[in-house]
Amino acid sequence: MSLDPEKIRETVRKGYAAVAKNSNTGCCSNQSCCGTDSNTTADVYAQILGYDANDLEALPDGANLGLSCGNPLAMAYLTEGLTVMDLGSGAGFDAFLAARRVGPTGHVIGVDMTPEMISRARQNARAFSERTGLNTVEFRLGEIEHLPCGNDSVDVVISNCVINLSPNKPQVWREIARVLKPGGRAAVSDIALLKPLPDPVRSMTEALVGCVAGAVLISETEQMIRESGLLVEQKKTHSAFLDAIEETSPEAFRSVKNALPAGTSLRDFIISLEVVARKPLTPACCC
Repeated sequence: MSLDPEKIRETVRKGYAAVAKNSNTGCCSNQSCCGTDSNTTADVYAQILGYDANDLEALPDGANLGLSCGNPLAMAYLTEGLTVMDLGSGAGFDAFLAARRVGPTGHVIGVDMTPEMISRARQNARAFSERTGLNTVEFRLGEIEHLPCGNDSVDVVISNCVINLSPNKPQVWREIARVLKPGGRAAVSDIALLKPLPDPVRSMTEALVGCVAGAVLISETEQMIRESGLLVEQKKTHSAFLDAIEETSPEAFRSVKNALPAGTSLRDFIISLEVVARKPLTPACCC
């Protein structure tokens, strides 16, 4: 990327602040960051990604902003009593769904670097508590490269279309490894590259905030996970992200598509990636 890390963070922060203030006005030409433009469309979008309609109906209004590119909860294997951390928690979408799974003895921590998102999520948390009786979700302002959480304190880390936005992805994975308890796991949905994006696309604000320009090759993600000390347990790719955009908001990323080489499409470059990584029970021997 031609932008320096702080400019990337500020670009992302401003884009998602706009979404937090008004879910109908976002980062991609009057769409939200990943292509939806109303609460109804956001629910349809989420169902294409694998979320259950009954679960979506139980969410507070405005928690689902249509910012997903997969369904990390489908592979997180959450059970009652676990502590879960959601990286880039937005308005609380996955955090609230996780809270229902870990129950009254569990704890969910959402982390987001955008103050406007934290404010919206905390408002939603009050509505969620009134609706479910659960008071187990909290939202903390912070960057995913510097998680506001102690060492070995989280059972499961989840993240949905967020790590690709970071200008320092290896640091994010090191932080995930740091906060996970031994034996804990990370379930991450993200956008990955099948091949490098053309330079004009990589430099576009729409592509950056829209979860595309920051993506890296699948092999690079695996390498970052291994170098953080985590073990890749499960990996799956699919086209759900693009299917959802084309179904619910076919004009999203128009400027990005126009910048691609003639005869190519986004499907030639990007794919949805779901990965589960586990922290070993004992540190790897360094002898």
